[in-house]
Amino acid sequence: MSILVCGGAGYIGSHMVAELLENGEDVVVLDNFQKGHIDALLGGKLYVGDIRDRKILDKVFKENKIEAVIDFAADSLVGESVDNPLKYFENNVGGTVSLLQAMRDYGTKYIVFSSTAATYGEPENTPILESDKTFPTNPYGESKLTVEKILKWSDKAYGIKYTALRYFNAAGAHINGKIGEDHNPETHLIPLIFQAALKKREKIYIFGDDYKTPDGTCIRDYVHVSDLASAHLLALKRLRSGNESAIYNLGNGKGFSVKEVVEVTRKVTGLNIEAEIAERRAGDPAILIASSEKAIEELNWHPKFNSLETIIETAWKWQNSHRDGYGR
Repeated sequence: MSILVCGGAGYIGSHMVAELLENGEDVVVLDNFQKGHIDALLGGKLYVGDIRDRKILDKVFKENKIEAVIDFAADSLVGESVDNPLKYFENNVGGTVSLLQAMRDYGTKYIVFSSTAATYGEPENTPILESDKTFPTNPYGESKLTVEKILKWSDKAYGIKYTALRYFNAAGAHINGKIGEDHNPETHLIPLIFQAALKKREKIYIFGDDYKTPDGTCIRDYVHVSDLASAHLLALKRLRSGNESAIYNLGNGKGFSVKEVVEVTRKVTGLNIEAEIAERRAGDPAILIASSEKAIEELNWHPKFNSLETIIETAWKWQNSHRDGYGR
């Protein structure tokens, strides 16, 4: 029996593949390489294609006995989703519907879905609970929430059991230093700071220093990418044990400000990193922190890399040895 990882050559997907291989699972990867990298795959049986293409899905499911699917295949840029919402609904929602149709037709009963904290919108609590209201403020978050609803009804109709994992700011790189974070364009804070450290950009901009936080800059919850991967595997094991579908937050449960992240990166790299205060960005909440108590209790999830310094050290280890990313 095999685990199908959709989007397995991407940042989080490649760490998921590594986690599965390290735990003796048989892995099948489907990726269209729109954003993924062949060098990020440490193993698994690879199919190149798009989950919206039923022909490639039929090929994958006919040639392999797929026990479960872990779905990372999605567009994930918030700003782009506002400018081009139809792209996000067509890919993120349409792609998962296509995948669920294939799962239904071939009798695959488990799916672990990569969701997001963006389903909550403006938080009503700190830390954020799974029971909090979901009012996404952008099409990206709306597309993920729509899929969560589709998963609920697919469970009721077809018995496809799901776990949706709403995670916060994925960061860091595999401890072996072989795989890491390489986006084009890059939008995540820590890699952008590295670019300033390596003089690939002049400086890092801090958007707003007048928030109601201790140092005036936004606070975010950073969770190590390998800890995310371990949570997906634990979620799969829980489904295998006959448990019902569920939704979980994944985060550190504590937040770090933008200024803190810049300062710790200076310490880890030993390099001068110029930072400049800029105007706030529209729609940036002051604080986003997850409550992961439910995942800790029900999945027995215990993050290993939960200090900001450790997260940045693993990311820097990869970035410093792959200064141009994967093969560029």
